[in-house]
Amino acid sequence: MTYVRFTVAYWCVLAVALLPIACAALAKWGQMTTPPNKGGYDNNNPRAWLARQTDWRARANAAQANTFEALPFFFAAVIIAHQLQASQVRLDVFAFVFVVLRVAYVMMYVADMAKSRSVIWFCALLVNVGILFLGYR
Repeated sequence: MTYVRFTVAYWCVLAVALLPIACAALAKWGQMTTPPNKGGYDNNNPRAWLARQTDWRARANAAQANTFEALPFFFAAVIIAHQLQASQVRLDVFAFVFVVLRVAYVMMYVADMAKSRSVIWFCALLVNVGILFLGYR
């Protein structure tokens, strides 16, 4: 029986997949124990509750949506790079950089640092394109 170990890039796929859940938790932070009739989180109608949020909670929810939007391209790029037998070390480094950039993106989104956030978003996009072409010969 042959065992295949997860590469760093595959662990990065898991990290990026969990990032939207972290954003959702951040948006709800501190409101789970407050009753809904007093402005606390409403698990019976979570989307309506999130739609009423402002400031950093609304931005955390928007970061969650954007993070979900970034998932398919990253997943596909990592899989394609593996299939094309890209250098594993380079792929691992690129994937890790992507994760770091996406975490920074979420932090800047929540902190309302729009210009910096946009620069980080673009850098993450370039890294993702780089991942896609790592195995290109």
